Amino acid sequence: MYNTIIIGAGIAGSVMARKLAEEGGEQVLVLERRDHIAGNCYDKADEYGVLIHEYGPHIFHTGIEEVREYLSRFTDWYDFGHEVVANVHGRLIPIPFNLNTLHMVYEKEQADRLEKKLIEAYGEGSRVPIMKLRENEDADIRQIAEYVYENVFLKYTMKQWGQTPEEISPEVTGRVPVLISRDNRYFQDKYQGVPLYGFTPMFERMLDHPGIEVQTGTDCKDRLSFSADGTVLFDGEPYTGRIVYTGAIDELFDCVYGRLPYRSLNFVFEHYEQDDFQGHSVVNYTVSEDYTRITEFKHLTGQKDAKGTTIVKEYPFAYTGADGEIPYYAILNDKNQALYEKYKALTKRYGNLYLLGRLAEYKYYNIDAMTKHALELADELMAKRA
Repeated sequence: MYNTIIIGAGIAGSVMARKLAEEGGEQVLVLERRDHIAGNCYDKADEYGVLIHEYGPHIFHTGIEEVREYLSRFTDWYDFGHEVVANVHGRLIPIPFNLNTLHMVYEKEQADRLEKKLIEAYGEGSRVPIMKLRENEDADIRQIAEYVYENVFLKYTMKQWGQTPEEISPEVTGRVPVLISRDNRYFQDKYQGVPLYGFTPMFERMLDHPGIEVQTGTDCKDRLSFSADGTVLFDGEPYTGRIVYTGAIDELFDCVYGRLPYRSLNFVFEHYEQDDFQGHSVVNYTVSEDYTRITEFKHLTGQKDAKGTTIVKEYPFAYTGADGEIPYYAILNDKNQALYEKYKALTKRYGNLYLLGRLAEYKYYNIDAMTKHALELADELMAKRA
């Protein structure tokens, strides 16, 4: 009945489902454990009418024309250059740390001298990871690096990851650069913004195809079983079609080797009967508070028709697998990667099982990279069938 069963209705599963149904002429079943589609991009109006992102702020940003064009089939955009500030001892400064930030932190004469040194050392427009900047032999540049390390990076990173920066993968620390430019945007991609009417309507249109059936509130393990001999049963009957799995790979195998470590987040939403709370979409708390950041959604979405404002505070913690916890960020190191590879090896028993997404591949993807990866895998699968 179904050519492909996809586990998960987030960006990976939804893009895959649409591509296979529309271009491959397939009948696709999407099983989603949550009671809604759109994965962690899910947004909705809260009880006050404010459009909120249930699982923290999501901003689409990309320089990949193919991805922008594909998603634009299902939504118009509210385009803006996403800017983030850090609250450093009560003072708001642009981050990533850039030349504008430099001139806020230092007196003009010193800032001019430091700016010249940074440009000479790294080139105007470059992005320098903070750990690399700390290795510079010039004392003045190391002074800048130490300011950023102590006031922007260190405490925030320890809160976010529960580790010191030295323990964290370079892939993660590389996401926190110093920008040798006056660009205050958090991302430097050509396209930045959010779907004009929300992420959830974009997903609804993507999944609205006669070849796609979506079942929410359905745990795949209630419908699918994977035998040690390589047999897959769907509703108790052998299933030989494709399965694209976007969930947590360790949970697929009942965590037989132990849980893969993740960081999770506790979101605390607050509503205020005032037009504005903080003047910015996102304020990071890099040296104070237990939470890492506050998002004010009306600044993020451009919404004008709701009274009052809703914010969310994010409190990171170690994922344990307890009910209600969600694995958000894979903790990347050699030990955890080795554990992942053990789980991945178990999937080799099943010639019709494909892994796709953050949880299934135990790695970090932005929305655009995930979309591109899903499109490419769909092309591969359709080519094999042809």
